[in-house]
Amino acid sequence: MILLASPGQGAQTPGFLQPWLEIPGVADRLAWWSAVTGLDLVRYGTTADAEEIRDTAVAQPLLVAAALAAYEVLYEGGAPGAVAGHSVGELAAAAISGVLTPEAALVLVRERGRAMAEAAAVTETGMTAVLGGDADEVLASIDKHGLTPANVNGAGQVVAAGTMEQLARFADEPPEKARLRPLSVAGAFHTEHMAPAVDVLRGLAAGAPVADPRTKLLQNRDGAVVATGADFVARLVEQVSAPVRWDACMATMREIGVTGIIELPPAGTLVGLARRELKGIELVALKTPADLDKARELIKADAA
Repeated sequence: MILLASPGQGAQTPGFLQPWLEIPGVADRLAWWSAVTGLDLVRYGTTADAEEIRDTAVAQPLLVAAALAAYEVLYEGGAPGAVAGHSVGELAAAAISGVLTPEAALVLVRERGRAMAEAAAVTETGMTAVLGGDADEVLASIDKHGLTPANVNGAGQVVAAGTMEQLARFADEPPEKARLRPLSVAGAFHTEHMAPAVDVLRGLAAGAPVADPRTKLLQNRDGAVVATGADFVARLVEQVSAPVRWDACMATMREIGVTGIIELPPAGTLVGLARRELKGIELVALKTPADLDKARELIKADAA
């Protein structure tokens, strides 16, 4: 079974969409989705600098649009056996699985990005990746400093989130044998600091057109395969202020028999985690159209 994975915020890099515009139809789709989101997605994905696309209200719609554009090129109307998204990538996963239309997903991510940016502006917060170290000691140290393990990614990676003061104290007293790497994000996502954004999305999602998934759809809260669209959207809303358990998602991938993972652009992060955690699974990072042939070969072999 092939699983499509959609990355989360922080994966974006300047110009990552440029090569995709050479594929007929992609620029037209992005122009349409730019109208839906109220953002010039082509400019943000090609010529905007790193600081511009760090803005939560820009980064989130850009990431979802990029993932959906690449998915449409790769599958041309078909669907993978399973799909999962990391954090905001769940909006792309919802559209790929048929739970939301692309337009509904982009409306929700537009409002999600705005609401989370507003919530992040209340207090100066951030996120730091913790690489390596003893898992229990890392979590104990995060708790000691009043931080939240906002992303438990598996493969020896946890992301701590909280105020900049808390993160500074954490950096001064890091867990033993762990490396710390501040992330290029604008706030403490998936923590209590995002509660105001949850309230906004809860009201908006109640009127969204929702269908049940046409493929196995994993969710970040606990890695569960979610059976109904209504349940998935409700979980997606609450996830904004709750930790992402990508480790649990990878455990589910193993349990349901995933044999290959294709990460949608801007690819690399989730395939990197799977390479360390899911031995023996075929992996493709779909970074540019040059990677399409390899991804299609993997899909073809799975269908044989």
